[in-house]
Amino acid sequence: MPQFPPPTELGASTLHADDQLPIDGLSYVAGSRAQPLLQHTVSELLAHTVKACGPRSAFVFSEQGVRWTWSQFQEQVDAMASGLLSIGLVPGDRLGIWSPNRSEWVVVQFATAKVGIILVNINPAYRVSELSYALHTVEMKALILAQGFKQSDYIDMMYTLAPELHSAEPGNLRAKQLPCLRWVIRMGEEHSPGMLNYSELMRPIRPDSVARINAIECGLNAYDDINIQFTSGTTGHPKGATLSHHNVVNNAWCVAQAMKLTALDRLCVPVPLYHCFGMVLSVLACTSVGASMVFPGEAFDPAATLQAVSDEACTALHGVPTMFIAELSVPNFSGYDLSTLRTGIMAGALCPIATMESVVKDMHMTDVTISYGMTETSPVSFQSSTDDPLDKRVSTVGRVMPHLEVKIIDEHGQVVAVGEKGELCTKGYSVMTGYWGDEVRTADAIQDGWMHTGDLAVVDTDGYCSIVGRLKDMVVRGGENIYPREVEEFLFRHPNIADVQVFGVPDHKYGEEVCAWIIPRHGELVTVEDVKLFCKNQIAHYKIPRYVKCVDAFPMTVTGKPKKFEMRDAMVLELASSLT
Repeated sequence: MPQFPPPTELGASTLHADDQLPIDGLSYVAGSRAQPLLQHTVSELLAHTVKACGPRSAFVFSEQGVRWTWSQFQEQVDAMASGLLSIGLVPGDRLGIWSPNRSEWVVVQFATAKVGIILVNINPAYRVSELSYALHTVEMKALILAQGFKQSDYIDMMYTLAPELHSAEPGNLRAKQLPCLRWVIRMGEEHSPGMLNYSELMRPIRPDSVARINAIECGLNAYDDINIQFTSGTTGHPKGATLSHHNVVNNAWCVAQAMKLTALDRLCVPVPLYHCFGMVLSVLACTSVGASMVFPGEAFDPAATLQAVSDEACTALHGVPTMFIAELSVPNFSGYDLSTLRTGIMAGALCPIATMESVVKDMHMTDVTISYGMTETSPVSFQSSTDDPLDKRVSTVGRVMPHLEVKIIDEHGQVVAVGEKGELCTKGYSVMTGYWGDEVRTADAIQDGWMHTGDLAVVDTDGYCSIVGRLKDMVVRGGENIYPREVEEFLFRHPNIADVQVFGVPDHKYGEEVCAWIIPRHGELVTVEDVKLFCKNQIAHYKIPRYVKCVDAFPMTVTGKPKKFEMRDAMVLELASSLT
């Protein structure tokens, strides 16, 4: 069984260019196999780091005033693991967590993994019907929830969904709409009928509990399912992507190496824990090397994030492009000390080149990396290296990760030539075990071991990958294929445009027309005429947006991805009303 390198040495890159080049002029690349994959569980990953870095800082939750060393965090995890077993949960049971970024989240993440309970990540933005669907789909036995998030009252929603809680004893819920759910565990000191308080599970661990936990840990396998994450599709019900210890531990480890993260680093984490970005790329990646984590608050706030970086002397920062754009736009941006920043990850959505350049120059993140992936691939398939030239780091998502294969295919499933567009497919250790309880959609997504991403990509002769859009986002105007990403990158050059999203809307003559939603800089107004003049003789006429709408913000997912389908629907209604 391969051993973990010492945490301070793990930053040495194992990415070798010769292993990442296209083969025979085709868009097929394979990652380095210089180091063997790890065969460890999440719990073993933590145990290794606690042994090596016990007294060092592990977690800081600024808003809660919580600070833990690795040893203190292990004590929290052990207490929670014992508590979960004490209420009758057993390996294989599904436990959901419905909470913004709180210290309880990471404790539950590691405690469930320690005793083989499958953690189900619930989107903090879910409402009653979405929560009901998630609970039913995975037959959840227990749910740990915060009191609420923003305008959502989780406690009230649970009583709406399961009114039987009002008269139930904790652990004995028999709800008509939720036949499998037995335990509802709430955070905070207030008491709610039918619910157990989180603090009641955090009791001193007894010798018999230690023996039972050790016995369970010995029986765990790195290939066991350990996590279910619901993907935020644009149509239909979300799918429960199921991940194993092997999936997430190795992806986190490889990501840490690409960042050259070490035990001396301090990572600021404003991205949500319920998503792979927070849970894997932030928490597990830091755990794999013993780096410290700083959480500015329950939800993303650009000023709070900059303050946390300044106060805690963070050396790394994670975020999606819209987060970095917001941070760069904070009025007193220059007043924050960001001089300690060095590295980080920008991912989760297509990154404007201008934003990346500003992050490197103005936020001192000279070693910032770009990564690409999806929940179903644990998540990262491509990541740039800190050693990559800046032009590659601002225009591509890097090269394929170790132990993975990627091919770009056409509509007939054939691998396209280098430089040609096609659908990106990923194969290797990172591919999920499947969509929970859904063999049909699993078989549709994974064919012969290849995960079909639905993303359009191009691989160059050096193995660098560029994501050019989504298959479903492609605009077809009068027979011409238009890739929104290309138009967006051009419009980002406009001095009065801070952010832009391009998509297609129905048109009776051409089938579709190009529409751009724009967030102007500094309150400027950007008109259709401005855009057309800017584009004239610069891009093909059929790519020039026919419709332009200035907005203050885009509809976004909790992870910071623009909801183009909502923009499209809103624009269709607006255009229809203008014709009546």
